[in-house]
Amino acid sequence: MKRSIKLAVAAAVALSTTSAFATNGDHLIGLGAKARGMGGIGIGMSHGAESSLANPAMITSVEGTEVSFGGTIFMPDVEYNGVKSDADLSVIPEVAIASKGSDNFYWGVGMFGTAGMGVDYRKDTTAASMDMVTNLQLMQFAVPLAFKSNGFSIGVAPVLQYGALDINYIHPMDGSTVGAGVAQDLGFGYNIGVGFEMNGLTLGASYKSSIDMEYDGQLSSATTPFAAMSVFPAPMPDDLEQPAEMGVGASYTMQGHTLAVDYKRIKWSDAKGYKDFGWDDQDVFMVGYQYAQDNWALRAGFNHGSSPISEQAFGSTGAGAAMNMFNLLGFPATVQNHYTIGGSYAFSRVVSADLAYTHAAEEEDSYANVLGGTSTVKHSQNGVSMQLNFNF
Repeated sequence: MKRSIKLAVAAAVALSTTSAFATNGDHLIGLGAKARGMGGIGIGMSHGAESSLANPAMITSVEGTEVSFGGTIFMPDVEYNGVKSDADLSVIPEVAIASKGSDNFYWGVGMFGTAGMGVDYRKDTTAASMDMVTNLQLMQFAVPLAFKSNGFSIGVAPVLQYGALDINYIHPMDGSTVGAGVAQDLGFGYNIGVGFEMNGLTLGASYKSSIDMEYDGQLSSATTPFAAMSVFPAPMPDDLEQPAEMGVGASYTMQGHTLAVDYKRIKWSDAKGYKDFGWDDQDVFMVGYQYAQDNWALRAGFNHGSSPISEQAFGSTGAGAAMNMFNLLGFPATVQNHYTIGGSYAFSRVVSADLAYTHAAEEEDSYANVLGGTSTVKHSQNGVSMQLNFNF
């Protein structure tokens, strides 16, 4: 049964090419075109069915049944010591359904590519990048259930997460290939959210549990050569846990204008794997604006997430410098500032479309590495999100 579930979810993940980059650590700044057009806003503002994973309490805005599907074309631009990564295009799918079951009860289904990252330096002829190839892909499937009464709503969504991870490179000392092929796993977690709406003001709060994942032979294989050189005391375990996060948000609507703010904290320092690589907790701030009329809307937003990666001291064995190299070469989650625009148009009472564009400004970071040199990474991103909605 577990294998069958993996294969079914893997078929959806296969829509992604090469690797799926994200922007707040390895998380997408928002799930769905409406949220992404407003800088990732979704905790204190409802986007209908699209809210399934952001804050399950917010699906209570649907008036009947809403079906949304689409995706994001993601285009990261990563350069390591002057060499560009070929992992520069991904397609990230998303599907969501929300329905009003009664005056007070709502339910939904959501399946989103939620996170990931990766690089591909196999065309590097200088060998400075060790021909590093990494590819982390995560997809979550959730069934949100929500209850609403007198403007107050509460929702819970059990979450099934599928993950795939591949790390391989050329050993810098003996030229051997290091890697164990792609590993997959399923993990389980939950999201909880609350909301309150009164006179155009909406308040929300959400909590997402951590989800423990184990990718057999990935981190252990990748770090074994460094353990053999006494850089690490031992190979790392293969756990790579998606961290817990908590957030609050608020939005206010008046005469078609909506101003919204969200804040969330992502607990990288408590997550297995990420904490071993020295990732710090991340504070993410979002500001979004929407102007809506009967059949169209315009959106803009800004998202700032402090980088979870910081330079680590070399250390007596060079372990800190090895971490620096792994972080910047294999998993450069360094972008911080994201600018977004978007819009919607309703073709009829039933059919509407959403579009969003996101740009993450270039960040440049240089850290000492274990090979006795410096790792320098430049990283920027662009993305286009499209979505069709059907309301019944």
